[in-house]
Amino acid sequence: MDYNTQRKHLVLPEYGRHVQQMVDQLLEVEDIDNRNRMAKSIIAVMGNMNPHLRDINDFKHKLWDHLHVMANFNLEIESPYPKPEASVIYEKPKSVPYPSQPIKYKHYGRSISMMIDEAIAMEPGEQKEALTSLIVNHMKKSYLIWNKDSVSDEDIIRDIKELSDGKLTLPPDFKFNEVRDNSPVHKPRKKYQPRKK
Repeated sequence: MDYNTQRKHLVLPEYGRHVQQMVDQLLEVEDIDNRNRMAKSIIAVMGNMNPHLRDINDFKHKLWDHLHVMANFNLEIESPYPKPEASVIYEKPKSVPYPSQPIKYKHYGRSISMMIDEAIAMEPGEQKEALTSLIVNHMKKSYLIWNKDSVSDEDIIRDIKELSDGKLTLPPDFKFNEVRDNSPVHKPRKKYQPRKK
């Protein structure tokens, strides 16, 4: 018996063993014209295996790159796209730096402090007041996620003054939006009663 575990490792398993065998055969073809013709046929087969991806930009380019990867970058053909470099394909992604500055109030999150910084940088006027009002209402909603019992308006006003170092003030006619509790209500199930005959 010929088991898959005993066979050659598949570089791109999404195309299956048959396509890999076609690529292996392609590497043995010496005539450049036949090799180019066979490569185009293999690309057509690979494209037919994923018809839902045809609308993606550079779909053909991706297929040609996959052909070179399956051939272990040893394929010499006339490709419509430049041959990819193995070092570029297998390059490890750069590590994403994690924000190191601490969040003062974690229940508000980092986005609130970023919005506060934007509001501080704005010129005084209606837009700044509107943004400040939105931020304060969003702060109350965020706080209510963590503490449904005791969130007073005075706490929110104190927190925005502290987070903005006193640079943001609420308009004199400001009122908090009514915040609804959207948590699901669990109703007790009715007791089963058999049908009367």
